Amino acid sequence: MKTRLVIVLTALGLLLVGVPVWAHHAFAAEFDQNKPVKVQGAVVKWELTNPHSWIHIDVKGADGKTVTWMIEGASPNNLYRLGLTKESLPPGSVISVEGYQAKDGSTRAVGRNIVFANGKKFFLGLSEAESGPGKP
Repeated sequence: MKTRLVIVLTALGLLLVGVPVWAHHAFAAEFDQNKPVKVQGAVVKWELTNPHSWIHIDVKGADGKTVTWMIEGASPNNLYRLGLTKESLPPGSVISVEGYQAKDGSTRAVGRNIVFANGKKFFLGLSEAESGPGKP
């Protein structure tokens, strides 16, 4: 009886450990490491939400049309530790973002770095596992 109880509890414990893995998406599920992008534009909105932040920027295309890009960043807590605050990206700020485009080809990307107009560069705080294999 004790052996059976230990086996059941162990199996239950292993199942519970896997729950956070199911809840969080992988880089490769949404973004393509073979589609690096660099976009520049004006910040429209910055959402500091868990589990990831989102920067919305208006980017002017080669055809002169403006398109809004959504850039995924790390959690607010990670960004705060890296020196970015909610005041760091006010609407209208011009930034460049380096990252990787969504697999579906939409104007959505996971950001790797932000470069401000003054040249200051910030890492968006995603781990290597989240930002792509071999990518900083």
